[in-house]
Amino acid sequence: MASEILSYSLTAGVTNSESVLINGVDNHTYTILSVIVTETAGAAETFDLYIDENGGGTDFELLSDQALAANATFVFNDKFVITDTDHLCASTASSANVDIVVSFLDQTR
Repeated sequence: MASEILSYSLTAGVTNSESVLINGVDNHTYTILSVIVTETAGAAETFDLYIDENGGGTDFELLSDQALAANATFVFNDKFVITDTDHLCASTASSANVDIVVSFLDQTR
């Protein structure tokens, strides 16, 4: 039976290694409504937001080297979709402390 659930993902302490924000599951479609990125360590950073297709290592950049000022918040509210085992991921350019909140609609098929 198909369902639609509004949900969110909370990821604290994103740094320069890949953080999976949404780990897609077969037979699901995820409509991303907003991504809120907050720098919490008091140091300016840059970050990447990308889709890892099927979790296989092929990355498609949504935001590349996006500037994030010290103690600032960046809101990305362009809607987009990932499906099945795609992953929504983020990383910073250097050692950092960034928190990310993702709001999304999870639809099963």
